[in-house]
Amino acid sequence: MVSNRSFGELPLPLLTPAADDVAVPVARRADKGTPSYLADHRARLRERFLQGGAAAMPDYELLELVLFRAIPRQDVKPLARRLIEIFGDFNRVLSAPAARLQAVDGVGPAVVTELKIVEAAAQRMARARVLHRPILSGWQALLDYCHTAMAHREIEEFRVLYLDRKNVLIADEEQARGTVDHVPVYPREIIRRALELNASALILVHNHPSGDPTPSDSDITMTGRIVQAADSMGITIHDHLIIGKSRELSFRAQGLL
Repeated sequence: MVSNRSFGELPLPLLTPAADDVAVPVARRADKGTPSYLADHRARLRERFLQGGAAAMPDYELLELVLFRAIPRQDVKPLARRLIEIFGDFNRVLSAPAARLQAVDGVGPAVVTELKIVEAAAQRMARARVLHRPILSGWQALLDYCHTAMAHREIEEFRVLYLDRKNVLIADEEQARGTVDHVPVYPREIIRRALELNASALILVHNHPSGDPTPSDSDITMTGRIVQAADSMGITIHDHLIIGKSRELSFRAQGLL
């Protein structure tokens, strides 16, 4: 039985710099102790990334760049291709649950950590574009953030975006997590939290792991209950967004709100 922990994840021995180290390029020195053909491949891949950015690279090569740090002395191309094949694309690899990632041969704790660091960085950058800013004038940034945070989740999550009187986002909170096709939502708790934050308006957001953002009958019923509870407290529901794999659905745009 092959262990999930790769040899490349073992602690690296301390290396004493050689006298001619100063003549070695920085990219090559970072891979000291790595077979020359791997060091050359990594140096070329890094150079292509620096010259053309992520847009110039297929998903598996971008994933290789991330895996370089976790597995410094091993050819990670087969693992990168295997992860893309199993999960579908770069985004789905990053957002896959740690347990599912570690079930893949060659993935150990170091690989999971690197992937989750990149995922967290992407979410934080997207969130920074919408937090404490007027939401309604930056709608595309909001949609980008919601897709980054939720589109590739394997279970349903329900988030509430709380806005002040100027429609500035003052809080973004996960209200509940559920299963692959259901999430429990409690309108009373949502409104109680809105009053605590002195919020004047809300945007409801949840994902459909199936990828299809078409609302179910229960989605529509639950939204109506939240709108009714919010109206009684003078709180506006601007929209309810359902996030699918590649597109979203707006209740307001569909005439459901």
